[in-house]
Amino acid sequence: MSQTVDTATAVRTGLFIGGQERFTDEVLKVADPGKPGVIVGEAASASPQDVADAVAAAKAAYPAWAALGAEGRAKAMADAIAGIADDRDEDARILSQENGKVRMEAWVDALVFELRWNLALSLKDEVETSKTLPAIPGAIPVNTEVAFQPLGVVTIIVPFNWPIAILAASLPHALLAGNTAIVKVPPTTPLATARVVQRVAEKLPAGVLNVISGKDENMSGLIQNPDIAKVCFTGSVNGGKRIMEMASKSLTRVTLELGGNDAAIFLEDAIIDDAHLDRLYAAIFDTTGQICMNAKRVYVHRSRLDELVAGLEARLQNVKLGYGLDEGTTMGPLHSPAQKAFVEEIIQEAKDSGADVREFGELPGGDLAGGNFLRPAIVVDPDPSLRVVTQEQFGPVIPIIPFDTEEEAVRAANDTWAGLCGSVWTANPEAAQRVGSQLVCGYVWVNDHGATRCDLRAPFGGMKQSGIGREQGIEGVRSFQDTRSIAVLDPEALAAMAH
Repeated sequence: MSQTVDTATAVRTGLFIGGQERFTDEVLKVADPGKPGVIVGEAASASPQDVADAVAAAKAAYPAWAALGAEGRAKAMADAIAGIADDRDEDARILSQENGKVRMEAWVDALVFELRWNLALSLKDEVETSKTLPAIPGAIPVNTEVAFQPLGVVTIIVPFNWPIAILAASLPHALLAGNTAIVKVPPTTPLATARVVQRVAEKLPAGVLNVISGKDENMSGLIQNPDIAKVCFTGSVNGGKRIMEMASKSLTRVTLELGGNDAAIFLEDAIIDDAHLDRLYAAIFDTTGQICMNAKRVYVHRSRLDELVAGLEARLQNVKLGYGLDEGTTMGPLHSPAQKAFVEEIIQEAKDSGADVREFGELPGGDLAGGNFLRPAIVVDPDPSLRVVTQEQFGPVIPIIPFDTEEEAVRAANDTWAGLCGSVWTANPEAAQRVGSQLVCGYVWVNDHGATRCDLRAPFGGMKQSGIGREQGIEGVRSFQDTRSIAVLDPEALAAMAH
């Protein structure tokens, strides 16, 4: 397919290493997922030497940054984030074009970066807390102080779907803890994220925050360089496995926030009114279904199945597929042709099995014809072995599965490789607690679900193959620290051991 550059809006971003912007001869061409053949911008493509330079710059900046202390780092970080919202409209425009999602979602993506950053700064008084273990005469002859210390240089790798917001689930916590950082922006959506991070990095001491974009084959130094203390990765399960395997060569620590197959359970007494249906619809179809913590399976008591299906159908009948920046668009394209092909495949598999598949909306034409658009669909009462149930769809399709007993619903919800999030919908708080506490996942909502309902103060992460470790909150800070014990001899306690 021939490629044309949207010269009116084309964006160019570089690397940012050691306080300096750096451009490269080789570039990543960023495709518009809604307009076939259109290039929305170009990002620098780092060489292995560029990566090594970024690691060296972060290593050089580390001692002074760590020595500032939490109070000093928090002040520098607050100054660095000042005015970040001034360019939010432009950041959102660029992100919508490179990602495909509607403008408002892109705008919120950038907003959440600032919210998470400031919430991390509110933890500054907890960062350097310590405790003292007193000597025990005749048994332990030392007074021991247990304190926290930063790890060193960390790499943070973010995905295409909510890159700016997801970055802030870990970056400010890493910096506040005293680490220096290299941010690896996604190769298919590098532009808006690189712009935001560079504006922050320019206000911090040189080398504290660096930005890398480029081809995956040149990125191994961000993981395997012995000066990298930790890698924080958000992405697919297979991507997480590759990161973990690479990190094992140098025993580099990892936090992995991976995919999900979230179950939403509607008990017999669930409230199914407009407010709750609106929440469920958003939890399924926001970002065209391309969010790890979206609802991916809906289990509903058999007596409420028709009611729930009718409610979702009423909302899907109003869907407007279109370009993310166009007025009135409610659902944009999928980000990549490969993902579109996968979702089409699992929908067709469901149809071939005889499942009740219902599709909605009209595919756009004109210059959008051939874009990564897909009609949203619901699959009613499918065979539970179908891939639309067992795999993460990451697209605008949802299976709706009836159950007869609470035990059956919990068992089905937990019968999966994933353990990211889940939700319980019921009018009974005791039932919510009872069922929610049985779900094997890292985060549970009651009468709600999805990214926009995530408490940005709370630790977040998955169980099973949905991840390792936690982000956000003081737990997120601690994931970028280790403990140091300093033992001082207590003469009296030592003397007591001699008697």
